[in-house]
Amino acid sequence: MGAAEQDTGDAVVGRVAGTEDATPLVFRVAVSPQAYLQLDDVVVTSREVPGAGPVTVAGVVTEVTARHEGAQFASDVFLISDGVLPAQVQETAEVATTRTAPEMWVPPRPGAAVYRATDEERNRALCFDRMDRKVPVGLGRDGEPVYVDLDFVDGARGAHVSISGISGVATKTSFALFLLHSLFRSGVLGRRATNARALVFSVKGEDLLFLDAPNTRLDGDARKRYDQLGLPAEPFRSVAFFAPPRPGDLTGRPNVTGRTGGVGGFWWTIAEFCSQELLQYVFADVEDERNQYTMVVHQVAARLRSQGTAAGADGAWSVAGRLLRTYDELVEFVVGKVTDEDSRWEWAGPAVGTGTVNAFVRRLRSSLKAIRPLVRADLPLRTQHPVSTEGQQVTVVDLHTLPDRGQRFVVGVVLRAETERKEAAGPGGLLFTMLDELNRYAPREGSSPIKELVLDIAERGRSLGIILIGAQQTASEVERRVIANSSVKVVGRLDPAEAGRPEYGFLPASQRVRATLATPGAMFVSQPGIPVPLAVEFPFPAWATRQSERGGPPAGGPDPGPAGDPFDLLPADPFADPDPPPF
Repeated sequence: MGAAEQDTGDAVVGRVAGTEDATPLVFRVAVSPQAYLQLDDVVVTSREVPGAGPVTVAGVVTEVTARHEGAQFASDVFLISDGVLPAQVQETAEVATTRTAPEMWVPPRPGAAVYRATDEERNRALCFDRMDRKVPVGLGRDGEPVYVDLDFVDGARGAHVSISGISGVATKTSFALFLLHSLFRSGVLGRRATNARALVFSVKGEDLLFLDAPNTRLDGDARKRYDQLGLPAEPFRSVAFFAPPRPGDLTGRPNVTGRTGGVGGFWWTIAEFCSQELLQYVFADVEDERNQYTMVVHQVAARLRSQGTAAGADGAWSVAGRLLRTYDELVEFVVGKVTDEDSRWEWAGPAVGTGTVNAFVRRLRSSLKAIRPLVRADLPLRTQHPVSTEGQQVTVVDLHTLPDRGQRFVVGVVLRAETERKEAAGPGGLLFTMLDELNRYAPREGSSPIKELVLDIAERGRSLGIILIGAQQTASEVERRVIANSSVKVVGRLDPAEAGRPEYGFLPASQRVRATLATPGAMFVSQPGIPVPLAVEFPFPAWATRQSERGGPPAGGPDPGPAGDPFDLLPADPFADPDPPPF
């Protein structure tokens, strides 16, 4: 039943207040004594417009107040409670308009009945009926599903997701993973799901190495929430895990402790490092572009590529008669070339001074510890030693054991490789790239090769099918163009000082305050199709988020039964050495 047809009954929660101005965008509702309104409730009212007929106005409650009508002083409350002074309590709700039907922006009339929107009326009020492809992102305060329009995620009309909040409380990573789960398992991608991939960089422990295992803490209530959202309460089904090799290990075994199988080591050979000019990502700190030695970086990278050739089948590189098999040998070779008076002009550049060369040398030598395990030709070659998103739906790259410089190198090289692959393949498929701590890789100030990559994805990724899902503690410290190009903005628990920044201007004043009090799992989601951010709660993860939660076999794996060896729960390692060493 439409709001225009209702004028009596239990569904009435109040009437449009006449003591304050009602505008087409914001109006207030005097709540009936027998009813209540809370924040995030969806309400609807209507009015007659001369010559146009009935117009329905719907909105979301953004503030609720209660006061004594008839009281003048604060102490009057005691007289009113004793029955000496006549007064009554009146609750008033502030409503932000989300939709008018037909689209005539006129204010509701004072005294008009207001109803709580339910079912189809709620869907119309929140513009869900306009979404041809709806992605469930959680449940609203009324226990009903809340959706995001896929058109503003996959590049059809917009792209990219920005998630902000305090570390450990805002559950940014958990929400990003739930969003990926919803995209892949809700059926909203249709045929595109076949070629849809996700690339996830993990920088905080080994928590993301168990996405393919069920969560033992998932209870019946959480399963019901998944049912309400039309999603299976299951872990990710097609996942590959990559981790850097153990330091000093000549077999290339991944440096992980919690998971002993199903994880592949990754590295780049010396030949790949030189032929692909990856040296710039060794100097990936944001301040590097402010220094003159960046000229030396590009000059050296060009000389290594143009004057060298691959040597043998193990990834070594031969340049100027020198065979390079380790990163240490490469560094010492380059240092010799740029410091020698006879070769400096060619390798460092003709107009580069000694101070600039020395600065380059210091920075290059300081990279040995971070880059040594990642760039090498002393390991047996395998077909899958670099990170690749081919062959599985979700690719997790574990970086937590690497120092900051090593993490930057891996993120830069992998992002460049995937961007080039997508450019060559065309926009047919989708690559969702989940990058945590975005303020480290695309900070507001300075420049770096990684920042340019992230900015390129934010500005051009929509046309390539590369979707950035960025998470950061402080959106105010992320490059403005990255945030501005994110169609969907999500906010969890915020620091009070951060909540006052202009980057969160899309949140109403009351939601900014609520964001400083938000509990884990509660998020505010803003999208272009709905003028007011919606509060949602997403379900508890159905996949293990740490080793202690891991239960049962990985998704799609065999169940050994109660009598089986517990290590049989681990999947077969596709990266295992067919001829392992005896020790």
